Order: sequence, then structure tokens, then C-alpha cells
Amino acid sequence: MLFSVIAEMDESKWDDKPGEEYHFPKRYAKMLMPGTRVVYYKGRLRDRQFRGQRLSDEPHYFAIATIANVYPDPNAKRGELYAIVKDFQPFTQPLLAKNHQGYFEEIPANRQSNYWRDGVRPIDQGIFQKILEQAHLGSVVQPETDVDTDDNTHLESASYREGGKIRYFNTKYERDPQLRRAAVKLHGVTCSACGFNFKDFYGDYAEGFIHIHHIQPVSEFGGEKEVNPVTDLVPLCANCHSIIHRRKDRTLSVDELKVMIASNKDVKT
Repeated sequence: MLFSVIAEMDESKWDDKPGEEYHFPKRYAKMLMPGTRVVYYKGRLRDRQFRGQRLSDEPHYFAIATIANVYPDPNAKRGELYAIVKDFQPFTQPLLAKNHQGYFEEIPANRQSNYWRDGVRPIDQGIFQKILEQAHLGSVVQPETDVDTDDNTHLESASYREGGKIRYFNTKYERDPQLRRAAVKLHGVTCSACGFNFKDFYGDYAEGFIHIHHIQPVSEFGGEKEVNPVTDLVPLCANCHSIIHRRKDRTLSVDELKVMIASNKDVKT
């Protein structure tokens, strides 16, 4: 297992969301692979306007987490990447990077002058454990989950009378909103099957609206599974998404749906 310290700046050009995503240059790729345990770090306060957003003015550690997935920044000019973070656990008190015994991190002799400039710093398991032993840990913060019913395995109604109460029994599957955000960044918000774009049709009110489809239905996972937003997710409009999942015993592929759309267009012309 890998262990790293990741630095969060009070003000930065990087598109970071602590506890959700970490945006970083490709030179750190080998230090932030899926499964890496990370410790969040902030350097010394430089601008007092950010004081309320920190646990301390001094350099300190403020949380731990795990890298769940890594995907390329679609707007990257130099191969920048995003890391999706899970199991984020903030500290209730700051853990100063240096105490009466010295620094937690071991600084190489040839890096004394510039060690703290690195946004990502590899550490060993021993250093990680020392930090945990002295940290005041809060509860694990999980991202709010989206619940979809596209892949319901059981759906029945207790009554067919219109205007009366109908009771439905559904199996619902949790969706990670961080994966949705990653998929939108990577693939955009235009339907991969028919090309429909909600903003183009409805205007600014519908900007950003799109369904995100799991190429393998969540109901077939058989439990939790790591999902790669690059290869496992695609944007679909509501109509195409509904048709793909129309039958319980069969989920269409996006390619099959494209063929259906093209064939129907040919018939009409």
C-alpha cells in the first residue's frame, strides 16, 4: 500500500475539492494511485482572509483519506490528473507538522531547502501511523449519494386504479456523485447515443442536465465495485437512458441503441 501527504493551498490554480477530488500534475501520478492512503496538509497561513477556513495558522495536517480512482483532466495541457477521494476523515484539531520532537516527515538531506514545495510527498507506513496516533479524528465523511431506479430488480403495484394510492416496491442502487462529476468533465453533457443536448434545446435553465449511464448496470455488480469514469460511464439523455433500461431482462448497449436510432431514421427517409 502507498502512503502520501497531499498539500492543499488556501489559494491555488488547482481545481481541488477537499474530501472529493484532488487535482495534480502528472509527475505525482505514481504517488497517487488508487488505494493510496493520504494525509491532507496545509502550509503556513499567508493571507488572513483564509483564517476561518483553517484549523491553524501554522503548517499542519488536517485530514486523512483514500484515493478511490484517478482520471485524466480533459482540459489538461501537460497531462494533469484528478484523483477521486473516498473515506475522508477530517481532524477535529490541527496536528502541527512539527512538534517538540521534530517533524513527522523525514526530510532528505538534499531537500532541506525545497522539500515543502512539493504538492505531493511520499511517506512510509510508519510515518502515516505516527500521524494517526496523534491525530484527533472526526467521523468519516461520505459524499451524498444519488439514488436511481434505472436498474430496479423488483417493481410491482398494489393497485391499478387511477387516482388511488399505488404502492411500489423498489430495489434502489446508490450512485456516487463524485463519479457523476468526473464523467461530466470527461464526456460532456451531450447524449452519446442521439446527440441531444438539453441546454441547446431548452436554453440556460437546462444547462448541465444529463443522465450518466453505467455501461454495466449497477444491479449486476453483485456488491460494491470500483467504477472508472473514463471507461465505465457515458452521458445519455433521459429518453435514451430509459430505452436502454426498458426491459428488465436485457440492457441495451449504447452501440445497439445507436443502430436502432440510425435504422429508424433510414426508414423514415
